[in-house]
Amino acid sequence: MSDSSENEETTELLALPMDAWHRAQGARMVPFAGYEMPIQYEGILAEHQWTRDHAGLFDVSHMGQLIVEGEGAAAALEALLPGEIAALKPGKVRYSLLLDENGGILDDLMVTNVTPEGGVARYYLVVNGATKWDDIAHLREFLPDEITLTHLDDRALLALQGPEAAVALERAMRGLTEDFGFMEAKEYQFGELDLMVSRSGYTGEDGFEISVAADQAEQLAGRLCAELEVKPIGLGARDSLRLEAGLPLYGHDLSPETDPVSADLTFAISKRRRAEGGFRGAKRVLRLLADGAPTKRVGLALEGRMAAREGADVFAGDTKVGTVTSGGFAPTLGHPIAMAYVDTAHSAEGTALELEVRGKRLPATVVPMPFVPHRYFRKGAAK
Repeated sequence: MSDSSENEETTELLALPMDAWHRAQGARMVPFAGYEMPIQYEGILAEHQWTRDHAGLFDVSHMGQLIVEGEGAAAALEALLPGEIAALKPGKVRYSLLLDENGGILDDLMVTNVTPEGGVARYYLVVNGATKWDDIAHLREFLPDEITLTHLDDRALLALQGPEAAVALERAMRGLTEDFGFMEAKEYQFGELDLMVSRSGYTGEDGFEISVAADQAEQLAGRLCAELEVKPIGLGARDSLRLEAGLPLYGHDLSPETDPVSADLTFAISKRRRAEGGFRGAKRVLRLLADGAPTKRVGLALEGRMAAREGADVFAGDTKVGTVTSGGFAPTLGHPIAMAYVDTAHSAEGTALELEVRGKRLPATVVPMPFVPHRYFRKGAAK
């Protein structure tokens, strides 16, 4: 769910392609990013634990799927993103950031090289649902005229996440998971379904994101949920899973007021781009890389059972030193956790802080993220 909550400007909520399917599964629907989205089916805690132990199917069709293609597409994207796009090989996926002229984060997104062999450069982008129209407008404004931008608004997007995701997917689609590592993608023909599958996700678990024609999404979801390991999972568990994984949520932990350095996302700025610059906001971002940012996104472990939510003030003694951007109870850990931006002087691991919640001060400690270790599948890694 790497995007912000309900788009308040949308007066009429849109329906997902699988809206009827979700309701038939007993989903409770809520407004999110301009859509009616399933927040839970049998309960957030049960769905969270099922995904940690087995495999959960998430409908993320609200997100934007885009194609950027044309001669020079890599260079055109590198003018807007701080990542190494030119060296991204076909079938590889990269996390990146859309930046404004001041280095502020307009969105975080995934870029996949889907250039056909011997064909013109072609990149598949997945952007956040609440920002997709702004992203499209931004790309149309700043991409050169010879670069084509296509919004794949006739596609749905499903995410199959959890330690048994690969087992279930392989049983359903023989041979798909062979020689398929984290942050890789491939096209796959499943009967009449034309799929784009990446080994990626937003839970910290192994998993896959599957793009399918919108009118075939229910067919795919039904086939996957026929596997014993798979159950549909709502937005509630998606949020608690991504929080435990230490993954930022756009519109909450990321915004135009944050930058890649303060957001602790410097891994998204590749070595060549650090040396050469040449992307929007590079002057400020490279200066922050060299000198350090005044604030930093950190993980906080809270004592007790009371959770701190977005907007809670962070204190060191009597001095306010930061603000919580995401928080909640961590089912896997059995205690509350939070992400916050704090003054860099108070960002070191082990620093004792306090969070103000309902007039009370809750003790908290700066801890490393992810809170729960990632379990992505990396080819060649020791088992």
